[in-house]
Amino acid sequence: MNRFRFAVLVLIIAAAVALCSLAQGQPPKPPPSPLPAANAATQQAPPTAEKKITAYTLPPDLYKKAHDRSRIHFQLALIGFFYGLLVLWLILQSKLAAKYRDWAERASSRRFVQSMVFSPLLLLTIAVFTLPLDIYGEVIEKRYGISVQGWASWSWDWIKAELIAIAIGTILIWLLYTAIRRSPRRAWLYFWLVALPIGVCLFFLGPWVIDPMFHKFEPLQVKDPALTARLEQMVQRAGENIPPDRMYWMGAGEKTTGLDAYVTGIGASKRMVVFDTTIAKMNNSQIVYVAGHETGHYVLQHIPKGLAFFAALLLLFFYVVHRLIGWVLGRWGVGWGVRRLDDWASLPVLFFLLSLLLFVTTPLASAFSRHLEHQADQFGLEVTHGLTPDSAQVAAQAFQVLGEVDLADPDPNPVDVFLYYDHPTISDRVRFALTYNPWQDGGTGEFVK
Repeated sequence: MNRFRFAVLVLIIAAAVALCSLAQGQPPKPPPSPLPAANAATQQAPPTAEKKITAYTLPPDLYKKAHDRSRIHFQLALIGFFYGLLVLWLILQSKLAAKYRDWAERASSRRFVQSMVFSPLLLLTIAVFTLPLDIYGEVIEKRYGISVQGWASWSWDWIKAELIAIAIGTILIWLLYTAIRRSPRRAWLYFWLVALPIGVCLFFLGPWVIDPMFHKFEPLQVKDPALTARLEQMVQRAGENIPPDRMYWMGAGEKTTGLDAYVTGIGASKRMVVFDTTIAKMNNSQIVYVAGHETGHYVLQHIPKGLAFFAALLLLFFYVVHRLIGWVLGRWGVGWGVRRLDDWASLPVLFFLLSLLLFVTTPLASAFSRHLEHQADQFGLEVTHGLTPDSAQVAAQAFQVLGEVDLADPDPNPVDVFLYYDHPTISDRVRFALTYNPWQDGGTGEFVK
Protein backbone atom coordinates (compact mmCIF):
# COMPACT_ATOMS: atom_id res chain seq x y z
CA MET A 1 0.00 0.00 0.00
CA ASN A 2 1.23 3.49 -0.86
CA ARG A 3 2.90 5.03 2.17
CA PHE A 4 1.17 8.37 1.84
CA ARG A 5 -2.28 7.09 1.05
CA PHE A 6 -2.54 5.37 4.37
CA ALA A 7 -0.51 7.88 6.37
CA VAL A 8 -3.24 8.29 8.90
CA LEU A 9 -3.87 4.58 9.19
CA VAL A 10 -0.16 4.06 9.64
CA LEU A 11 -0.16 6.64 12.39
CA ILE A 12 -3.25 5.26 14.05
CA ILE A 13 -1.87 1.74 14.10
CA ALA A 14 1.74 2.93 14.14
CA ALA A 15 2.70 0.49 16.84
CA ALA A 16 1.52 -2.49 14.84
CA VAL A 17 3.03 -1.29 11.60
CA ALA A 18 6.35 -0.49 13.25
CA LEU A 19 6.47 -3.86 14.93
CA CYS A 20 5.75 -5.62 11.68
CA SER A 21 8.58 -3.80 9.94
CA LEU A 22 10.96 -4.54 12.78
CA ALA A 23 10.10 -8.21 12.92
CA GLN A 24 10.07 -8.78 9.19
CA GLY A 25 12.76 -6.47 7.94
CA GLN A 26 10.71 -5.83 4.81
CA PRO A 27 7.01 -6.26 4.17
CA PRO A 28 6.41 -9.80 2.96
CA LYS A 29 5.69 -10.00 -0.75
CA PRO A 30 2.31 -11.11 -2.05
CA PRO A 31 1.43 -14.79 -2.14
CA PRO A 32 3.14 -17.08 -4.52
CA SER A 33 2.85 -20.74 -5.27
CA PRO A 34 5.38 -23.31 -4.13
CA LEU A 35 8.72 -23.99 -5.71
CA PRO A 36 10.32 -27.45 -5.83
CA ALA A 37 11.38 -29.15 -2.63
CA ALA A 38 13.44 -26.91 -0.36
CA ASN A 39 16.43 -29.22 -0.17
CA ALA A 40 16.70 -29.25 -3.92
CA ALA A 41 16.34 -25.49 -4.04
CA THR A 42 19.14 -25.07 -1.53
CA GLN A 43 21.50 -26.73 -3.98
CA GLN A 44 20.72 -24.00 -6.52
CA ALA A 45 22.36 -21.30 -4.40
CA PRO A 46 24.49 -18.92 -6.51
CA PRO A 47 28.29 -19.09 -6.42
CA THR A 48 28.44 -15.95 -4.29
CA ALA A 49 26.73 -17.91 -1.51
CA GLU A 50 30.05 -19.67 -0.84
CA LYS A 51 32.54 -17.04 -2.05
CA LYS A 52 34.91 -15.42 0.44
CA ILE A 53 33.56 -11.96 1.22
CA THR A 54 35.78 -9.05 2.25
CA ALA A 55 33.36 -6.21 1.42
CA TYR A 56 30.01 -5.73 -0.27
CA THR A 57 30.68 -5.32 -3.96
CA LEU A 58 28.74 -5.77 -7.19
CA PRO A 59 29.97 -6.28 -10.76
CA PRO A 60 29.66 -3.15 -12.95
CA ASP A 61 26.40 -4.14 -14.68
CA LEU A 62 24.71 -5.11 -11.41
CA TYR A 63 26.08 -2.02 -9.68
CA LYS A 64 24.50 0.23 -12.30
CA LYS A 65 21.15 -1.54 -11.97
CA ALA A 66 21.22 -1.30 -8.17
CA HIS A 67 22.23 2.35 -8.20
CA ASP A 68 19.64 3.32 -10.81
CA ARG A 69 16.87 1.46 -8.99
CA SER A 70 17.83 3.11 -5.71
CA ARG A 71 17.74 6.55 -7.33
CA ILE A 72 14.32 5.92 -8.86
CA HIS A 73 12.91 4.65 -5.56
CA PHE A 74 14.18 7.75 -3.75
CA GLN A 75 12.66 10.05 -6.35
CA LEU A 76 9.41 8.11 -6.27
CA ALA A 77 9.22 8.41 -2.48
CA LEU A 78 9.63 12.19 -2.63
CA ILE A 79 7.22 12.56 -5.54
CA GLY A 80 4.72 10.34 -3.75
CA PHE A 81 4.75 12.55 -0.68
CA PHE A 82 4.17 15.82 -2.54
CA TYR A 83 1.72 14.25 -4.94
CA GLY A 84 -0.24 12.87 -2.01
CA LEU A 85 -0.50 16.33 -0.48
CA LEU A 86 -1.68 17.63 -3.84
CA VAL A 87 -4.40 14.97 -3.98
CA LEU A 88 -5.70 15.99 -0.56
CA TRP A 89 -5.58 19.67 -1.51
CA LEU A 90 -7.58 18.96 -4.67
CA ILE A 91 -10.16 16.99 -2.68
CA LEU A 92 -10.57 19.95 -0.35
CA GLN A 93 -10.58 22.62 -3.06
CA SER A 94 -13.18 20.77 -5.10
CA LYS A 95 -15.30 20.27 -1.95
CA LEU A 96 -15.40 16.56 -2.77
CA ALA A 97 -15.16 15.64 0.91
CA ALA A 98 -18.09 17.95 1.66
CA LYS A 99 -20.10 16.24 -1.08
CA TYR A 100 -19.35 12.82 0.39
CA ARG A 101 -20.42 14.16 3.80
CA ASP A 102 -23.73 15.33 2.37
CA TRP A 103 -24.34 11.91 0.84
CA ALA A 104 -23.53 10.22 4.15
CA GLU A 105 -25.85 12.50 6.11
CA ARG A 106 -28.68 11.93 3.65
CA ALA A 107 -28.18 8.17 3.93
CA SER A 108 -28.75 8.08 7.71
CA SER A 109 -28.77 10.11 10.87
CA ARG A 110 -26.72 7.44 12.64
CA ARG A 111 -23.05 8.33 12.85
CA PHE A 112 -21.72 4.82 12.28
CA VAL A 113 -23.78 4.43 9.11
CA GLN A 114 -22.51 7.82 7.98
CA SER A 115 -18.94 6.61 8.51
CA MET A 116 -19.73 3.50 6.45
CA VAL A 117 -20.73 5.78 3.59
CA PHE A 118 -18.21 8.61 3.93
CA SER A 119 -15.01 6.73 4.88
CA PRO A 120 -14.93 4.20 2.00
CA LEU A 121 -15.71 6.95 -0.50
CA LEU A 122 -12.88 9.17 0.70
CA LEU A 123 -10.32 6.40 1.14
CA LEU A 124 -11.18 4.89 -2.24
CA THR A 125 -10.92 8.31 -3.92
CA ILE A 126 -7.42 8.80 -2.51
CA ALA A 127 -6.52 5.25 -3.53
CA VAL A 128 -7.66 5.77 -7.12
CA PHE A 129 -5.85 9.12 -7.41
CA THR A 130 -2.60 7.57 -6.18
CA LEU A 131 -2.98 4.31 -8.11
CA PRO A 132 -0.74 5.55 -10.96
CA LEU A 133 2.17 5.80 -8.51
CA ASP A 134 1.49 2.27 -7.29
CA ILE A 135 1.46 1.01 -10.86
CA TYR A 136 4.66 2.86 -11.73
CA GLY A 137 6.36 1.44 -8.64
CA GLU A 138 5.40 -2.06 -9.75
CA VAL A 139 6.65 -1.34 -13.28
CA ILE A 140 10.03 -0.42 -11.80
CA GLU A 141 10.15 -3.63 -9.76
CA LYS A 142 9.37 -5.64 -12.89
CA ARG A 143 11.93 -3.72 -14.94
CA TYR A 144 14.69 -4.59 -12.48
CA GLY A 145 13.60 -8.19 -12.02
CA ILE A 146 12.43 -7.93 -8.41
CA SER A 147 8.75 -8.51 -9.14
CA VAL A 148 7.67 -11.37 -11.40
CA GLN A 149 4.01 -11.09 -10.48
CA GLY A 150 1.41 -10.93 -13.23
CA TRP A 151 -0.71 -7.83 -13.48
CA ALA A 152 -3.97 -9.69 -12.82
CA SER A 153 -2.56 -11.10 -9.61
CA TRP A 154 -1.08 -7.73 -8.63
CA SER A 155 -4.44 -6.04 -9.22
CA TRP A 156 -6.24 -8.58 -7.05
CA ASP A 157 -3.70 -8.05 -4.27
CA TRP A 158 -4.19 -4.28 -4.59
CA ILE A 159 -7.96 -4.69 -4.29
CA LYS A 160 -7.62 -6.90 -1.21
CA ALA A 161 -5.25 -4.41 0.41
CA GLU A 162 -7.69 -1.58 -0.27
CA LEU A 163 -10.61 -3.54 1.16
CA ILE A 164 -8.66 -4.25 4.35
CA ALA A 165 -7.64 -0.59 4.65
CA ILE A 166 -11.19 0.58 4.07
CA ALA A 167 -12.61 -1.85 6.64
CA ILE A 168 -10.10 -0.81 9.30
CA GLY A 169 -10.27 2.85 8.31
CA THR A 170 -14.06 3.02 8.52
CA ILE A 171 -14.02 1.82 12.13
CA LEU A 172 -11.12 4.03 13.16
CA ILE A 173 -12.57 7.13 11.52
CA TRP A 174 -15.88 6.52 13.31
CA LEU A 175 -14.04 6.18 16.63
CA LEU A 176 -12.06 9.36 15.94
CA TYR A 177 -15.12 11.48 15.24
CA THR A 178 -17.00 9.93 18.14
CA ALA A 179 -14.17 11.11 20.40
CA ILE A 180 -14.21 14.57 18.79
CA ARG A 181 -17.95 14.95 19.31
CA ARG A 182 -17.91 13.82 22.91
CA SER A 183 -14.79 15.67 24.01
CA PRO A 184 -13.35 18.13 21.48
CA ARG A 185 -10.57 19.28 23.85
CA ARG A 186 -9.44 15.76 24.84
CA ALA A 187 -10.28 13.83 21.69
CA TRP A 188 -6.61 13.59 20.66
CA LEU A 189 -5.78 11.80 23.93
CA TYR A 190 -8.84 9.54 24.05
CA PHE A 191 -8.41 8.44 20.46
CA TRP A 192 -4.75 7.68 21.11
CA LEU A 193 -5.75 5.48 24.05
CA VAL A 194 -8.22 3.60 21.85
CA ALA A 195 -5.95 3.33 18.78
CA LEU A 196 -3.03 1.66 20.54
CA PRO A 197 -4.80 -1.55 21.64
CA ILE A 198 -6.36 -1.78 18.18
CA GLY A 199 -2.88 -1.65 16.67
CA VAL A 200 -1.60 -4.37 19.00
CA CYS A 201 -4.66 -6.49 18.22
CA LEU A 202 -4.00 -6.17 14.48
CA PHE A 203 -0.40 -7.22 14.99
CA PHE A 204 -1.60 -10.23 16.98
CA LEU A 205 -4.18 -11.26 14.39
CA GLY A 206 -2.05 -10.50 11.32
CA PRO A 207 -0.37 -13.92 11.00
CA TRP A 208 -3.74 -15.68 11.26
CA VAL A 209 -6.08 -13.37 9.38
CA ILE A 210 -4.27 -10.95 7.07
CA ASP A 211 -1.10 -12.76 5.96
CA PRO A 212 -2.91 -15.84 4.57
CA MET A 213 -4.89 -13.52 2.30
CA PHE A 214 -1.66 -12.67 0.46
CA HIS A 215 0.75 -15.55 1.09
CA LYS A 216 0.79 -19.33 1.04
CA PHE A 217 2.28 -20.91 4.16
CA GLU A 218 3.27 -24.50 4.84
CA PRO A 219 5.03 -26.11 7.82
CA LEU A 220 8.79 -25.68 7.42
CA GLN A 221 9.48 -29.04 9.05
CA VAL A 222 7.63 -30.68 6.15
CA LYS A 223 9.40 -28.63 3.50
CA ASP A 224 12.91 -28.78 4.99
CA PRO A 225 13.42 -30.85 8.16
CA ALA A 226 17.18 -30.19 8.20
CA LEU A 227 16.74 -26.40 8.16
CA THR A 228 14.02 -26.66 10.80
CA ALA A 229 16.39 -28.53 13.10
CA ARG A 230 19.09 -25.89 12.62
CA LEU A 231 16.64 -23.08 13.34
CA GLU A 232 15.31 -24.84 16.43
CA GLN A 233 18.85 -25.14 17.77
CA MET A 234 19.46 -21.43 17.21
CA VAL A 235 16.15 -20.41 18.80
CA GLN A 236 16.88 -22.52 21.89
CA ARG A 237 20.26 -20.87 22.28
CA ALA A 238 18.56 -17.48 21.97
CA GLY A 239 16.28 -18.38 24.86
CA GLU A 240 13.12 -18.03 22.78
CA ASN A 241 10.21 -20.42 22.53
CA ILE A 242 9.38 -20.95 18.87
CA PRO A 243 8.77 -24.70 18.42
CA PRO A 244 8.99 -26.36 14.99
CA ASP A 245 5.22 -26.26 14.56
CA ARG A 246 5.47 -22.46 14.55
CA MET A 247 8.09 -22.36 11.79
CA TYR A 248 6.66 -21.81 8.32
CA TRP A 249 7.73 -21.90 4.71
CA MET A 250 6.25 -19.07 2.63
CA GLY A 251 5.88 -19.24 -1.12
CA ALA A 252 7.35 -16.19 -2.79
CA GLY A 253 8.97 -17.30 -6.04
CA GLU A 254 5.96 -16.85 -8.26
CA LYS A 255 5.64 -13.15 -7.44
CA THR A 256 9.03 -11.90 -6.30
CA THR A 257 12.70 -12.74 -6.47
CA GLY A 258 13.26 -10.90 -3.17
CA LEU A 259 14.68 -12.70 -0.15
CA ASP A 260 13.41 -12.55 3.42
CA ALA A 261 12.79 -14.37 6.67
CA TYR A 262 10.97 -12.93 9.65
CA VAL A 263 9.53 -13.53 13.08
CA THR A 264 6.07 -12.08 13.57
CA GLY A 265 3.09 -12.14 15.90
CA ILE A 266 2.86 -12.04 19.66
CA GLY A 267 1.81 -14.65 22.17
CA ALA A 268 -0.08 -17.48 20.54
CA SER A 269 0.40 -16.02 17.05
CA LYS A 270 4.21 -15.81 17.26
CA ARG A 271 5.93 -17.65 14.41
CA MET A 272 9.05 -17.77 12.25
CA VAL A 273 8.70 -17.58 8.47
CA VAL A 274 11.26 -18.24 5.73
CA PHE A 275 10.68 -17.30 2.08
CA ASP A 276 11.11 -20.07 -0.47
CA THR A 277 13.32 -17.68 -2.44
CA THR A 278 15.64 -17.39 0.55
CA ILE A 279 15.91 -21.16 0.75
CA ALA A 280 16.69 -21.26 -2.96
CA LYS A 281 19.46 -18.64 -2.80
CA MET A 282 21.08 -19.19 0.61
CA ASN A 283 22.48 -22.25 2.30
CA ASN A 284 21.19 -23.37 5.71
CA SER A 285 23.96 -21.65 7.68
CA GLN A 286 23.21 -18.31 6.06
CA ILE A 287 19.48 -18.73 6.66
CA VAL A 288 20.16 -19.50 10.31
CA TYR A 289 22.03 -16.19 10.61
CA VAL A 290 19.15 -14.29 8.97
CA ALA A 291 16.70 -16.00 11.32
CA GLY A 292 19.00 -15.21 14.24
CA HIS A 293 18.80 -11.55 13.32
CA GLU A 294 15.00 -11.71 13.29
CA THR A 295 14.92 -13.60 16.59
CA GLY A 296 17.03 -10.83 18.08
CA HIS A 297 14.13 -8.42 17.70
CA TYR A 298 12.16 -10.47 20.19
CA VAL A 299 14.98 -11.31 22.58
CA LEU A 300 16.14 -7.69 22.75
CA GLN A 301 12.61 -6.48 23.48
CA HIS A 302 12.43 -4.45 20.30
CA ILE A 303 8.70 -5.07 20.20
CA PRO A 304 7.86 -3.16 23.42
CA LYS A 305 10.60 -0.61 22.69
CA GLY A 306 9.17 0.01 19.25
CA LEU A 307 5.69 0.19 20.70
CA ALA A 308 6.74 2.80 23.26
CA PHE A 309 8.64 4.88 20.71
CA PHE A 310 5.92 4.99 18.09
CA ALA A 311 3.17 5.38 20.68
CA ALA A 312 4.95 8.49 22.00
CA LEU A 313 5.40 9.78 18.45
CA LEU A 314 1.76 9.12 17.71
CA LEU A 315 0.68 11.00 20.85
CA LEU A 316 2.82 13.96 19.79
CA PHE A 317 1.28 13.95 16.31
CA PHE A 318 -2.25 13.94 17.67
CA TYR A 319 -1.50 16.77 20.07
CA VAL A 320 0.16 18.96 17.43
CA VAL A 321 -2.74 18.40 15.04
CA HIS A 322 -5.15 19.25 17.85
CA ARG A 323 -3.35 22.57 18.32
CA LEU A 324 -3.27 23.39 14.60
CA ILE A 325 -6.58 22.16 13.25
CA GLY A 326 -8.69 24.99 14.69
CA TRP A 327 -6.53 27.66 13.07
CA VAL A 328 -6.48 25.85 9.72
CA LEU A 329 -10.26 25.37 9.63
CA GLY A 330 -10.84 28.93 10.77
CA ARG A 331 -8.82 30.26 7.85
CA TRP A 332 -9.77 27.89 5.01
CA GLY A 333 -12.59 25.68 6.29
CA VAL A 334 -15.46 27.70 4.77
CA GLY A 335 -13.87 27.62 1.33
CA TRP A 336 -13.53 23.84 1.59
CA GLY A 337 -17.12 23.35 2.73
CA VAL A 338 -16.05 22.18 6.18
CA ARG A 339 -18.47 23.32 8.89
CA ARG A 340 -16.44 22.52 12.00
CA LEU A 341 -13.98 19.99 13.39
CA ASP A 342 -16.54 17.23 14.02
CA ASP A 343 -17.67 17.46 10.38
CA TRP A 344 -16.68 14.36 8.36
CA ALA A 345 -15.40 16.73 5.67
CA SER A 346 -12.55 17.82 7.97
CA LEU A 347 -10.88 14.42 7.60
CA PRO A 348 -8.71 15.37 4.57
CA VAL A 349 -7.40 18.31 6.63
CA LEU A 350 -6.41 15.91 9.42
CA PHE A 351 -4.79 13.65 6.82
CA PHE A 352 -2.86 16.60 5.39
CA LEU A 353 -1.48 17.73 8.75
CA LEU A 354 -0.63 14.20 9.88
CA SER A 355 1.14 13.51 6.59
CA LEU A 356 3.29 16.62 7.04
CA LEU A 357 4.22 15.52 10.56
CA LEU A 358 4.97 12.01 9.35
CA PHE A 359 7.37 13.37 6.72
CA VAL A 360 9.09 15.74 9.14
CA THR A 361 9.71 12.96 11.67
CA THR A 362 10.63 10.29 9.11
CA PRO A 363 14.40 10.76 9.71
CA LEU A 364 13.90 10.21 13.44
CA ALA A 365 11.82 7.07 12.93
CA SER A 366 14.28 5.75 10.34
CA ALA A 367 17.26 6.36 12.64
CA PHE A 368 15.51 4.58 15.50
CA SER A 369 14.74 1.61 13.26
CA ARG A 370 18.33 1.47 11.94
CA HIS A 371 19.57 1.34 15.54
CA LEU A 372 17.35 -1.62 16.36
CA GLU A 373 18.30 -3.38 13.13
CA HIS A 374 21.97 -2.92 13.93
CA GLN A 375 21.41 -4.49 17.33
CA ALA A 376 19.63 -7.40 15.65
CA ASP A 377 22.60 -7.85 13.30
CA GLN A 378 24.85 -8.01 16.34
CA PHE A 379 22.56 -10.49 18.06
CA GLY A 380 22.56 -12.69 14.95
CA LEU A 381 26.37 -12.77 15.00
CA GLU A 382 26.44 -13.64 18.69
CA VAL A 383 23.75 -16.31 18.66
CA THR A 384 25.35 -18.13 15.70
CA HIS A 385 28.88 -17.87 17.12
CA GLY A 386 29.91 -21.41 18.01
CA LEU A 387 26.87 -22.90 16.25
CA THR A 388 28.11 -22.12 12.75
CA PRO A 389 31.73 -22.48 11.63
CA ASP A 390 33.18 -19.11 10.60
CA SER A 391 29.89 -17.43 11.51
CA ALA A 392 31.12 -13.92 10.66
CA GLN A 393 31.94 -14.94 7.10
CA VAL A 394 28.60 -16.73 6.83
CA ALA A 395 26.80 -13.54 7.87
CA ALA A 396 28.77 -11.49 5.34
CA GLN A 397 27.90 -14.02 2.64
CA ALA A 398 24.22 -13.79 3.58
CA PHE A 399 24.28 -10.00 3.22
CA GLN A 400 26.14 -10.29 -0.09
CA VAL A 401 23.52 -12.65 -1.49
CA LEU A 402 20.73 -10.45 -0.14
CA GLY A 403 22.28 -7.38 -1.77
CA GLU A 404 22.82 -9.08 -5.12
CA VAL A 405 19.31 -10.49 -5.37
CA ASP A 406 17.48 -7.45 -3.96
CA LEU A 407 19.76 -5.00 -5.83
CA ALA A 408 20.89 -3.13 -2.72
CA ASP A 409 22.84 -0.01 -3.69
CA PRO A 410 26.46 -0.17 -2.45
CA ASP A 411 26.63 3.66 -2.46
CA PRO A 412 23.14 5.03 -1.78
CA ASN A 413 22.32 8.71 -1.68
CA PRO A 414 23.07 9.94 1.88
CA VAL A 415 19.84 11.95 1.89
CA ASP A 416 17.92 8.80 0.97
CA VAL A 417 19.61 6.93 3.83
CA PHE A 418 18.86 9.78 6.24
CA LEU A 419 15.19 9.97 5.28
CA TYR A 420 14.05 6.49 4.38
CA TYR A 421 16.55 3.75 5.25
CA ASP A 422 15.09 1.75 8.14
CA HIS A 423 18.05 -0.70 7.95
CA PRO A 424 21.77 0.07 7.82
CA THR A 425 23.19 -0.06 4.31
CA ILE A 426 24.31 -3.47 3.11
CA SER A 427 27.89 -2.18 2.88
CA ASP A 428 27.83 -1.20 6.56
CA ARG A 429 26.25 -4.50 7.57
CA VAL A 430 28.91 -6.54 5.79
CA ARG A 431 31.65 -4.39 7.28
CA PHE A 432 30.26 -4.87 10.79
CA ALA A 433 29.85 -8.63 10.34
CA LEU A 434 33.51 -8.97 9.33
CA THR A 435 34.93 -6.76 12.10
CA TYR A 436 32.76 -7.60 15.12
CA ASN A 437 34.74 -10.05 17.23
CA PRO A 438 34.41 -9.66 21.01
CA TRP A 439 35.65 -13.24 21.47
CA GLN A 440 39.18 -12.73 20.14
CA ASP A 441 40.62 -11.80 23.56
CA GLY A 442 38.51 -14.22 25.54
CA GLY A 443 35.52 -11.92 25.84
CA THR A 444 31.86 -12.65 25.29
CA GLY A 445 29.06 -11.15 23.30
CA GLU A 446 26.96 -8.34 24.65
CA PHE A 447 23.64 -10.07 24.22
CA VAL A 448 24.47 -13.80 24.07
CA LYS A 449 27.00 -15.02 26.62
